[in-house]
Amino acid sequence: MNYVGIDIGGTNVKMALVGADGKILKNSSIKTHGARQPLEVVSDIVAEIARMTMGHDYTAIGVGCPGAVDSKHGIVEYSPNLQWHNVLLEEMLSKATGKYVKIANDASVAALGETKFGAGKSYSDTALITLGTGVGGGFVVNGELFEGFKSMGAEIGHTVIRVDGEQCSCGRKGCFEAYASATALIREARKAMQNDTKKTSLMWDFCGFDKSAKTYDASKIDGRAAFWAAKQGDKIAKKVADTYIKNLAEGVLNVINLFRSQAVILGGGVCGEETLAPRVQEYVDKYRYGGKDSLYTKVLIATLGNDAGVVGAASLVIP
Repeated sequence: MNYVGIDIGGTNVKMALVGADGKILKNSSIKTHGARQPLEVVSDIVAEIARMTMGHDYTAIGVGCPGAVDSKHGIVEYSPNLQWHNVLLEEMLSKATGKYVKIANDASVAALGETKFGAGKSYSDTALITLGTGVGGGFVVNGELFEGFKSMGAEIGHTVIRVDGEQCSCGRKGCFEAYASATALIREARKAMQNDTKKTSLMWDFCGFDKSAKTYDASKIDGRAAFWAAKQGDKIAKKVADTYIKNLAEGVLNVINLFRSQAVILGGGVCGEETLAPRVQEYVDKYRYGGKDSLYTKVLIATLGNDAGVVGAASLVIP
């Protein structure tokens, strides 16, 4: 049997025809075209599903959507990216296609996809932490999504790891997101460079610093810069990278102590750094509650990549 997985984003809507084994048979993408009426977006999705699945039968549709999604009742209560309020998305798609439809938050479905078909497929209890512009997350407990009341839980990025710390976009200070996101890593790298008045850090080379013109392209500083320079012995960059690892590992420890997940899966561009998981694992092993005799939790890197959204969405309806 085949299933359709849909990942709705603020810029694009990605979709795929997915087999019962989680393998993508066909995929497609259409533009969201900014904030539009939900019915307009749904109409475009339905038309693209029909085009993509032509000649293929499918059983049901799973959808991942950003924002506050009440998966029990099939309602997108609020999605700031789409500017949707109280949208009966499940009902709209089901009526338009005649298929069973299940929706959930996009980070949650990615967690389910990684557990069923990705890095966590050997485990029943996992946590996914996504490290991007912000820090997202999802939890799978006994093979099922754990979403909290009205599906509004699992906001690991907005747990505080440092009281009165860095300002977070949510309005609080010291959130995990403000220290472990790629945005936070870039902020700290740039801050360290600004304090490096003699321009000795190799991070300056990373952004093309011209010593004679004294110009550089700050936009070139990304999540790789500090780790790249640290590998070459740059002490300033090493401090940035080490601090980032410690902050990330502290957040991971909070997740482990709350859920005792068998595995914590890290996703996002920052995870391309090959030393990330081993270093977080080392920190977690040293400080996890219960010490060496406590339940061992494996720190893994997500494997589904850009397909996590569509495969995860399909996982909502794959038995």
